[in-house]
Amino acid sequence: MAIQQVRVQIDGTWHVLTYNSSVKKYEKTITAPNITSYNLDGRYYPVTVEATNTAGTKTTVNDTTSGIGSSLKLVVKERIKPTINITSPGANAYIINSKQPIVFQLKDEVNGSGVNISSLSLKIDGGTAIGNGSPGMVCTKVTNGYDCTYTPQSALSDGSHTVTINVSDFDGNVATQASRTYTVDTVPPVLNITNPSDNFITNKASLVVQGTTNDVTSSPVTVTIKLNGADQGPITVSNGSFSKSITLKEGSNTIIVTSKDAAGRETISTINGTLDTSVPQVTNVSITPNPVDSGATMVISVTVSG
Repeated sequence: MAIQQVRVQIDGTWHVLTYNSSVKKYEKTITAPNITSYNLDGRYYPVTVEATNTAGTKTTVNDTTSGIGSSLKLVVKERIKPTINITSPGANAYIINSKQPIVFQLKDEVNGSGVNISSLSLKIDGGTAIGNGSPGMVCTKVTNGYDCTYTPQSALSDGSHTVTINVSDFDGNVATQASRTYTVDTVPPVLNITNPSDNFITNKASLVVQGTTNDVTSSPVTVTIKLNGADQGPITVSNGSFSKSITLKEGSNTIIVTSKDAAGRETISTINGTLDTSVPQVTNVSITPNPVDSGATMVISVTVSG
């Protein structure tokens, strides 16, 4: 008997094959399913082959057929990379927490093979790889991926640090590495007021506030000055030095100087002082006795107001 038809079924669709006399086989070029087989039972598409002869007799083989079934398991892999999105800390951020949590999201496409969480590798400054099971790493399953947070187990030193994250999906697609650089700054800036000194007394309303400030980790710093609660406007800091002319009010005055670094840490100096513009008035002078004998003692009495 001659073979009348050979066809195959993949993902619910039948395809009729054509006899190729040169190789004496039935063949057809077929487009693979556009969804990975990873999530299917057995992680493959079962293929069914049906051969019918001219007498109408059919033979069917599939993935469960002894001897030939293993060749009827079609593995389909998707080729879309998973994605890594670092949400915190921000790029080039200055932070004051030496154990700042690193928050990121891992995603694969809809109907993809899924994020292989066991392939997760996070490194800080190129150090030891930190995976899903490492202390401080918490990954929660979400649709098509994971939401993850890693909290460093040891305090990071002040200065710049770079985090890199890698992951792949179950079909072996490697995500584009995500990296984030930020600066840890746990020390507030240095602030030194050189003028005026605390508890100053002056008779001039105009006063120049002067000083120096610096922060090793996150310069430049900004300086603000408040006089009796009122901001005194922009302050220029040049090579760490600053000065600002202010106008005092009669009586008690409070000057607050604040130095803030890029991480938001502040150093505050408070100076109290007094403006006294009063002029003393001599209203009475008496000398007793007057006249006085030579070599004798006398008493001078002066009345002063103001």
